[in-house]
Amino acid sequence: MHSVRLRPIAEGDLTAFETAFQRPDGAGVHQWFGYWTAHRFRDNLQKRGLLAGPENMLAIEVDGDLVGRVDWMERYWGPADTSQCWEIAVGVLPEHRGKGIGAQAQQQLLDYIFAHTRAERIQATAHPDNKPEIRCLEKAGMSLEGRIRRAQWRDGRWHDQLLFSILRQEHETNRR
Repeated sequence: MHSVRLRPIAEGDLTAFETAFQRPDGAGVHQWFGYWTAHRFRDNLQKRGLLAGPENMLAIEVDGDLVGRVDWMERYWGPADTSQCWEIAVGVLPEHRGKGIGAQAQQQLLDYIFAHTRAERIQATAHPDNKPEIRCLEKAGMSLEGRIRRAQWRDGRWHDQLLFSILRQEHETNRR
């Protein structure tokens, strides 16, 4: 078992993510959306440390080495002031995938969000063919809610997504 730890993002982390995830083989087949820039992340790192906003990020470390990141973003299921939840995502650097790091990091992120926010619901999406991510979400205690048809444009066509969620009480029960 790896010693996975989440920590605040540093400037050099963004450079590492930009380098690793700037190509299809680095991002992975289910996360390659074309070339991008980290300017928005750098601006938010300077303004608020990529915390306490609508888009947030923590670095994933194993034994002191940067191995990826977790993100959580605001999502709404109705009027913004009464229907907000968080959606989580994980990006593990290619050389560290398949070792259970993503599952541990997502579990720690769920713990963090439920401990430090008023969240009642946390959700995540995964491509139906992304079996490793589906296993990670299930290991974290998330339940499949259904299929969102043609929800994501990637690689020149529309793709379905699977929607998973966990509620605060379910998380507390799982942690006991």
